[in-house]
Amino acid sequence: MNINRREAIKISAAAGASLLLPSTISCQQAEGKKLGVALVGLGIYSTRQLGPALQHTEHCELVAIVTGTPSKAETWQKQYNIPASHCYTYETFDQLKDNPDVDIIYIVLPNFLHAEYTIRAAKAGKHVICEKPMAMSVAEGQSMVDACQAAGVKFQVGYRLYYEPFHLEAHRLGREKVYGKVNLIESSLGFSMANPESWRLNKEKGGGGALVDLGLYAMQGARMVLGEMPTHVTAQGYNVHPEVFKGIYESVTWQMQFPSGATSNHSTSYSTYVDRMYASAEKGWFELRPAFNAVGAAGQTSDGPLHFATPPFQQIAQMDDFALAIKEDKATLAAGTEGLKDLRIIEAVFRAIESGKVEEVG
Repeated sequence: MNINRREAIKISAAAGASLLLPSTISCQQAEGKKLGVALVGLGIYSTRQLGPALQHTEHCELVAIVTGTPSKAETWQKQYNIPASHCYTYETFDQLKDNPDVDIIYIVLPNFLHAEYTIRAAKAGKHVICEKPMAMSVAEGQSMVDACQAAGVKFQVGYRLYYEPFHLEAHRLGREKVYGKVNLIESSLGFSMANPESWRLNKEKGGGGALVDLGLYAMQGARMVLGEMPTHVTAQGYNVHPEVFKGIYESVTWQMQFPSGATSNHSTSYSTYVDRMYASAEKGWFELRPAFNAVGAAGQTSDGPLHFATPPFQQIAQMDDFALAIKEDKATLAAGTEGLKDLRIIEAVFRAIESGKVEEVG
């Protein structure tokens, strides 16, 4: 046989491939495969953000849905080409365990259902993403982390801003002390939410109003810039319209103290708009405004404006990071333990409002 060098290399490579163990071949195939995502709950966030974002992801794709509304199921089937066999209701949710196309279950339900469905998803042997706030309490959040660990599945909280370019730069500027030590941070998020029919205004379903919904981003921004957890908090709660905001605070202001000596001031509200984060350091400053919304951030420093190309949806990088964490068996940046950190701060803020004293975060 007359075989040139290029053909010999091809034959040698083919022979080598035939000697690979089946498990190795399967692993190689899995690395190139997109992981299937099932969205649980087809409300505004899934409709306007997650569904469209999954059309741009590199390592995962939308393959199934769970909804209690037949008309929504029909719309999503047509829009995203989802077969009827991959459309579930809350009564058939546990049947997801038998669907090999589903690798990840993304929980996008009211807060009081996060723990239940995260634990059920873990018991089904599926990896889990859960929207923020991760749980109604630290204890509940810990049960979710424990359930995922016991089932041997990975768990991510839907912290889209952990992957957003402007936020990543703010984190770098703070942690690397580009402008020296950060001494003071002002970080706030609020908007008008005066719909008494919304589950977010129901304490039993939402867990605590604006603080757990929007304030979480503001406190997260500060601790991520500093790279440390606060040790103590003080806080104040206000209710100008108690007939609308029943059992929850309409607006909350709070202050946090950090081990480095830095302090942060925060506000959140369901009755007015605010969206910014400002960090003052020894030799300069940097800010994001807007900072926390899902439409996009903008920023500048004492040296001038920040410029970054941003993806069409912030959740693209978030979900791809989780898919890669599963494929490569590594930790995800927004792991369940990150959700627990914010829940500890939230509980300390509520304690401080009630006591009127400085409270330890723990």
